[in-house]
Order: sequence, then C-alpha cells, then structure tokens
Amino acid sequence: MFKKLHRQMTIFSALITSGILILMAIASLVIFERGLTRNSYERFLNNGNSCVAYLETQSVLSHKWILEAKQEYGVELRILNNGKRLFFDKLNEESSSNASGENGRKSSVENMLAEAARISREEQGLDVEYTGSISLPKEVYFETADFYACTALIPKGSGVLSLVLVYPLDGLKGQIFHQRILWGGLLLIAVLALVVFSWFFTGKMLRPLEENRKRQTQFIASASHELRSPLAVILSSVQAIEADPGECRRFLSTIKSEGTRMSRLIGDMLALANADNKSWSIMKSPCELDTLLLETYEKYEPLLREKGISMNVELPDESLSPCRCDGGRISQVLGILLDNGASYVPAGGKIRLGVEEKEKYFRIYVEDNGPGISDENKEAVFQRFYRADSSRKDKQHFGLGLCIAKEIVTLHHGSIRIEDTKGGGTTFVVRLPK
Repeated sequence: MFKKLHRQMTIFSALITSGILILMAIASLVIFERGLTRNSYERFLNNGNSCVAYLETQSVLSHKWILEAKQEYGVELRILNNGKRLFFDKLNEESSSNASGENGRKSSVENMLAEAARISREEQGLDVEYTGSISLPKEVYFETADFYACTALIPKGSGVLSLVLVYPLDGLKGQIFHQRILWGGLLLIAVLALVVFSWFFTGKMLRPLEENRKRQTQFIASASHELRSPLAVILSSVQAIEADPGECRRFLSTIKSEGTRMSRLIGDMLALANADNKSWSIMKSPCELDTLLLETYEKYEPLLREKGISMNVELPDESLSPCRCDGGRISQVLGILLDNGASYVPAGGKIRLGVEEKEKYFRIYVEDNGPGISDENKEAVFQRFYRADSSRKDKQHFGLGLCIAKEIVTLHHGSIRIEDTKGGGTTFVVRLPK
C-alpha cells in the first residue's frame, strides 16, 4: 500500500512542481526573448539613424565607409543617386560575391532589399526610386518576419539620395533558437531533479506513517498475545471446574487473577490510546513533591521489603518550592518506576528515591543497583510491549509501564531518561519544569 502511495505522491508532486517550473521557465523565456528582440530593434534604430545622419552631412561617400557600416552594424544597404546605383556600390557587391562565392546569400540579400523597397513604397508611402526633388529628408522604419528595414530619401543639391538598409534576423533567430535549446535542456534536467527530489521527499514524509503502521501492527500482535494467555488460563479453569466441581474455589481464584491481569492490560492500552489521540489530559495544581515522595515510599516500601529490597528516600535539607503538576499522574509515574525496579533488582538490592530542585526544573530520580540497562536499550525500554528477556517470565508486566510514564511526563512538558548508577545499576531521571 505504501509503495503504491509513494509512487502516486511522487507523480503528483513531480507534476505539480514541474508544471509550475515549466510555466515560470516559459514566462521567463518569453520575457527574455522580448527583451532581446526589443534591444536588437532599438540598436537597429540607432544604427539606421547614424547612417541617415552620415548621408545627410556628407557630400562625398567613400567605399570604405560602406564596408565599415556593413561590418560594424551587421546590415545590408543599397544607395541610389537619383535612382541610379553608385559605381563602387556595384563594384563592392561583385567583388564580395566573387570572393566568397555565396551566390545564394547574394540572392537572399537582393530579395530582402527589393522586398524592403516594395513595402516602403506600397505600405509606408515612401518610394526609394523617386527621382524628383525634396526639401526635407524623409525616412521610415519597419520590421518583417525576416528583417528590420530603414528607407530614406535625402535631398542632395537638385537631386535626391535614397537609402535602403536592412538588418537580417537570421542571427537573432539563431540566438533565440540556441537559447531555447539551452533552456529546454536545463528545464529537462530540472524536471528530472524534481522527480528524484519528489521521490525521496515523499518517501521521507511517508516513512513516519509506515513506521507508525508497523508499530500499530506490532502493538496489536503483542496485545493479542498478552490477552490470549490469560484468556487461555480462564477457559482451561472453566473446563476444569466443569470436570471437577470440588476444585471450584481454587480455579475461581485463578480466573479472578487472570481477569484482573486482563483488566490492567486493557486499562494500559486505553491510556496509551488516549495519549495517541491527544485526549489524555492532566489537571495541574501546586504540589509538594517531598510529600508526594514520602507518600510513595509508604505505599511501596512494604512491598519491596517483602522481596528483600531496601528502599530509601532522599530529600533536600531546604524545603522545596511547589511544583505545578498533576500529583496523581506523577505518583503513577513513580509507581511505574518503582515497580520496574522491583522486577529487576534482586533480593538484597537497594532502591533510592529522591528529588532535587534546580534553577529551572525539579529533578526526581529512582536509583537502583540492579543489573542495569545497556546503552542500545536505553531508548528501546520506552517502546510499547518492550521487555528485557529476564522479565518476560513476570506475568504482571506487559512492557507498557515505562511507555505510559513517558507519556505522562511529556504531558507535563518534562523529560525522562536513563542514566547508569555508579557502581552498577540503573537510574531513571524525571525532569519537571517549574
């Protein structure tokens, strides 16, 4: 299920992010191309104005200037004097054609110049072949799909000098094409990177859900196992009573014991379910922790003494400040820790229960000299249904107590951790904020 969901979330995430990226890339490319085209046209306007201004001020045109204008501005031009082409203009075209052998390009340039002259005459109202006289210069600029064009009539004495100037857009189109190829390649790489990122990102998002599902499955399996054992004992006891009614009292005692065990397990499971649903609330009020520890000592000391375990309470010399907490829940935490210690500490062992007041928190500790807990298991003991092998024989422990204790401390915005006791053993440390 999670693999299918992982693929679906990856596809969905990749499509959404890639779609946004593609739209942004297209918009950026359009803006870039428009800016490039606008700059190219403005540069052509400036170059055209420069050429027209030069023709207006010069009475003699040099062959060198025409070549330099073509090379510097990247344009093709034709100049007519009273409708006739200049001699060195024709000579230059012939020499350029013979030197390069680019007859196709020459034909293309001639076609552009002729097309520019036609558009100027038919659409712009300026006939570059006009041979009459004019008093003021006239010029027009326009653009087509293949070139930018400038045509002008410039008065010269009793005649007129006409100019047809075109800027082919092959270079600009090639630049835009290569830019699109570049952007397309980068966009493809970015989309692939987004797919890979989406795969790992959605996998990381689903990992806690998958782990939680595994924990729930393990929880159900463990709970089923724990409930099956007392239920089997109860059913066998009922069958024994049916077979031998004279032993009714002994078997009823067993049924009661196993029923009580099942009730405790169900109560623990409900408590954890409430914690998972965030419906487990606490009632905070000022609490005297030293009094709470003494009450806990009086409750558990006889039980521990029966098991051959001595218990001491360590309280500070100075009185403690009141701690805002749920006294009943904290008492439950201490009971869980002491019960856990009683299960592991052998006869003749010791348990110390104490409290200290720090600047920002209260430190409560339950210290024993039992077998201790290895470093790799110090976090695992707070998992549900976790029990060390040595305690699995104890039917009264389901491996939920420390998990419940941690949930209670977390509700108080505190912390619980395990430290090694000097000389061997385990120390549970609970911190409660002031």
